[in-house]
Amino acid sequence: MRIYEELFIVRPDTPEEEIDAFIEQLSGVITADGGTVDKVEKWGVRRLAYLVEKLNEGYYVLIQFSAGATVAKELERRMRVTEFVMKFITVRVDERMKKIEKRRKAREKRAKRRPAPTSAAAPAAPAPGAPSPGGPMPGAPTPGAPAPAEPEAAEPAAAESANQE
Repeated sequence: MRIYEELFIVRPDTPEEEIDAFIEQLSGVITADGGTVDKVEKWGVRRLAYLVEKLNEGYYVLIQFSAGATVAKELERRMRVTEFVMKFITVRVDERMKKIEKRRKAREKRAKRRPAPTSAAAPAAPAPGAPSPGGPMPGAPTPGAPAPAEPEAAEPAAAESANQE
């Protein structure tokens, strides 16, 4: 048994009774071969991304079921020959679930290999005279120290002595 999702789009002008009868027919095909219908969702009329059969709207229906591959093929065949079905897609959901489960196991395996995080103990005090990790950069002025005097403009004086010679 595999898990499938069948999403199909029906013409928007199709009566609700016809859609319900078609869903019942598909459910009968699934259960006749030993499968089970897990859920049926009627999403209603929605706008299409592009024109399909000169229509820009369609009635969306999603059926999730568990069955063999032959049932999925039979449903697709019935979709092709039904006049009011515009588009359909069948997706095998259990494949996706297998991939998700495989990723989860790999993630857990990597987490076990990772070293345990160190305890949140207070960091040791730095040695006297050593720069603190969050302190100022070397060469930066020390906070609270007097600002160094700026050198006088030596260049203008040098320029004047050069002009006198």
